Amino acid sequence: MLRGEKVGLRARHDEDIPVLLAELYDDVVTGSRAEGGPWRPLTPGTEDPRLVVDDKNPNLVQFSIVELGGGSLIGTATLWGIDTHNRSAHIGLGLLPATRGKGYGADVVAVLCHYGFVVRGLHRLQIETLADNAAMLRAAEKNGFVREGVLRSSGWVLGEFMDEVLMGLLAHEWKPTRKS
Repeated sequence: MLRGEKVGLRARHDEDIPVLLAELYDDVVTGSRAEGGPWRPLTPGTEDPRLVVDDKNPNLVQFSIVELGGGSLIGTATLWGIDTHNRSAHIGLGLLPATRGKGYGADVVAVLCHYGFVVRGLHRLQIETLADNAAMLRAAEKNGFVREGVLRSSGWVLGEFMDEVLMGLLAHEWKPTRKS
């Protein structure tokens, strides 16, 4: 397990999947904001590729986020679009609704940075998020990410186009936290 100040990133367990599905992906608003495509309901028992780990895909690493101390599942974190030639990747996370606003997001981003830069030897990490996602923007900025641009009206979300903010961080700019 990778550890931060407040959270740990560990392998996905089978028992995590129904919780993540019910609390993150069955919600139309959250699912529509988090995914690049339209929300759709899934039949119970369906193997959702967002949640079922594919160990054979070298371009994707999926973690479950747990609270340190108690070990409670609080969300999902991903390093995706891993490009080993250019040594870059994208990061993403989703926190269960009851755990939002407690500072976990910034810690998750810090742990993903440690994983990407130290463990994987990447040169660049990138985040794309909706322009109104203040929590993700703050979490990224706390970890040194820089706004690189706005993708105007690039996301279709629940009947309207929304801007996305593109943020990046290079390995030499990253300042690891005490635990990293």
